Amino acid sequence: MKKVLDWSNYHDQGLGDAYADIPKIGGDFAKAVSVCIRSGVCQEPNNRGLMCPSFRLSDDPNLSPGGRVQILKRLLNDSEDSLISNAALAESLEHCVSCKGCKRECENNLDMAAIKAEYLAQQRQRGMRSWRSWLFAEFPYLLYRYPVLATLIRLRNRSALLAKLVAKIFKVNGSIPLPEPAKKPYRDSEAQLARNKLFEEMDCRANSVVVLVDSFTALFNPQVAHDAVDVLTAAGYLVITVQPRIAGASRLIDSGRSLFSQGYIERAQQQAHGLVKVLQPYLSRDLKIVGLEPSALLMLRDEFLMMHLGEQAQLLAKQSLLFEEFLAREKHAGRFQLALRAAATKSHVLVHGHCHQKAVGAMKSMRKALRLIPELNFSFIEASCCGMAGSYGLEHEHAKQSLAMAEQGLLPALDAAPQSEVVCNGFSCSHQIFALRVRQPVHLASLLARHIKNRP
Repeated sequence: MKKVLDWSNYHDQGLGDAYADIPKIGGDFAKAVSVCIRSGVCQEPNNRGLMCPSFRLSDDPNLSPGGRVQILKRLLNDSEDSLISNAALAESLEHCVSCKGCKRECENNLDMAAIKAEYLAQQRQRGMRSWRSWLFAEFPYLLYRYPVLATLIRLRNRSALLAKLVAKIFKVNGSIPLPEPAKKPYRDSEAQLARNKLFEEMDCRANSVVVLVDSFTALFNPQVAHDAVDVLTAAGYLVITVQPRIAGASRLIDSGRSLFSQGYIERAQQQAHGLVKVLQPYLSRDLKIVGLEPSALLMLRDEFLMMHLGEQAQLLAKQSLLFEEFLAREKHAGRFQLALRAAATKSHVLVHGHCHQKAVGAMKSMRKALRLIPELNFSFIEASCCGMAGSYGLEHEHAKQSLAMAEQGLLPALDAAPQSEVVCNGFSCSHQIFALRVRQPVHLASLLARHIKNRP
């Protein structure tokens, strides 16, 4: 089995450890699986502090990170090919939502999300694919190429008959609406085009920053990108934008998150190579790359390092930050100066964190960024995965599990504060909240932009 991802970072894993219990088959991939030392942290009963949504929901050890490891080890001691055909492994990994909680909570940083990605990639190489997985993977590209799809999605959401038909043909969850694209995708304003051109014509400025507009923000929430640019510009930064549809580009300039999540790794690598090439001039000038969608930006710090992208990927990982991380760091360094109006009296904000934000500890930065707004009264929702998890909640066979995940922490918190505004940076999380409670969350960038003093 030729591995699609680069597992060489695990080459020295277990050396000198007589109890590493590394399978004889699988090479560095087997070593990545074997970082689990069976401490049982991920299987502690009634521990609601654990992230793993499938174990929290079921209390089934086979649906925990450690349980998945044991199945993988057993199969790797037999043959690599048995991984693809084994029903127990298929069921176990089916309910892994790639939240990356195990990478945070495991003593040895078990990366089950990457392991699942390799598993799906092996399936795709063997022709195990469906129209649904392909549509989810290529969704951003298809929306750009065929704008009429946006109209069809709106029609589906307003017609019970169409919803049933789509559910039957594509096995899509018919009980919730599909995310609706904006009427117009993100486009740079005239002022932003002028700023981009200004940067090209001058030497680097110390207060320049690159805002990477991912495809989901561009297609579904373009105002978030405009708001982020407004916040940073008002704070005195020269903002350069990189968006998915750059003139003359043959493919999307994007992280490839949807492709990667569905196991189309080679297509994701093509997009990643294109993105690294476009960002290289900014990296060479030591500029920070700031992203708005957690799952897209954090790919640049994680998955890109496993996709054979060369040394530039290492540099990109070091210079990539979430929007809230950039604000928190700049504020701490004394460089972020922005006059914001005080929050309205008696207003309260609930904050829901994307799983990947939590996994990298970015919620601390969210807290610091929210404190930029004087007198803002906010609290964090204590919850694991919202249950949408990319396309998981849109798949009809996972509809009940998706709802149950949301009911564990997210929905009770929303119901307990029906008048509170909800702040959420994750695209999937925001749609889950809208789909289940008809409440439209706002991105941190939009909340801050709303409070800029004297904003036109």
